[in-house]
Amino acid sequence: MKLKRITAVLMSAVLITGLAGCAGNSGSGKSENGESVPDEPVKIATKPMTEQFILGEMLKLLIEEKAGYEVELTKGIGGGTSNIQPAMEKGEFDLYPEYTSSGWILVLGHEAGEVSDDEMFEKLKEEYEENYDMTWVGLYGQNNTYAVVVRSDTAEKYGLETCSDLAEVSGQLVFGGNPDYIERADGLPGVSEMYGFEFKDIMDIDIGLKYEALRNGDIDVTNGYTTDAQISQDDVVALADDKNYQVNYFCSTVVREDALEKFPKLEETLELMDGILTDQKMAELNYQVEEEGRDEADVARDYLVAEGILEE
Repeated sequence: MKLKRITAVLMSAVLITGLAGCAGNSGSGKSENGESVPDEPVKIATKPMTEQFILGEMLKLLIEEKAGYEVELTKGIGGGTSNIQPAMEKGEFDLYPEYTSSGWILVLGHEAGEVSDDEMFEKLKEEYEENYDMTWVGLYGQNNTYAVVVRSDTAEKYGLETCSDLAEVSGQLVFGGNPDYIERADGLPGVSEMYGFEFKDIMDIDIGLKYEALRNGDIDVTNGYTTDAQISQDDVVALADDKNYQVNYFCSTVVREDALEKFPKLEETLELMDGILTDQKMAELNYQVEEEGRDEADVARDYLVAEGILEE
């Protein structure tokens, strides 16, 4: 077939023109303004957690409405980084929301706390490009890291604002947390050593029941994440990690380099996510989905509209 096609092209100038037009459209379509649009979708993956579901929907909306590309969103990949990264390497996904220390530790194999956050982000981009032909685009703003959480009335009673404040009264309080946090070296044992926590009692609490136990007064202190839905409410407080014990998990977009080439508007579109969130704002969005039962796609759109990034 190839030889016949070449022969035909040589025999007919008209046919050359026709084939050239056909070849120019191969693998792409045309947008309303005449620009070439790839005939395959941008493939997005997310981890199995509310925050990631919302972020995935934000990315989908921006890519569809700002760049004009079709999107295929796969939410809730079991195993998170450990399964999404290999799938990215195989080309099964083009991009996903990832956290800086997850990439630094789980993917690149570095130790926590080796470098500053600013240096880490530059090194992440550098090493992902060298090792995986991928890069990181933008920092959304929120930091989904561990937090030590108390009830607001407890914070008011003892004047608690920081973990150092908590250390002074920890002997009067009960800590309750999920077993893996209580046992892992960088969880309760590590933070207790750093700050000198000596709680009156320590209780194993199922991860889904921690905040209920806290609010009911069964425990006084628990572990959480800085963007937990419950932290957006006035009755609980995340204490400041004033000795900077916890490593930071700032969120960004990991994207394949070939996807940036295939979808020319993709990088500038992903940059629209830069700086649009804070811990508190992310917690509030998580609350809308987890506690108010709203659909994450609606929550994502409403937020992007409110921020002036999308039009109603």
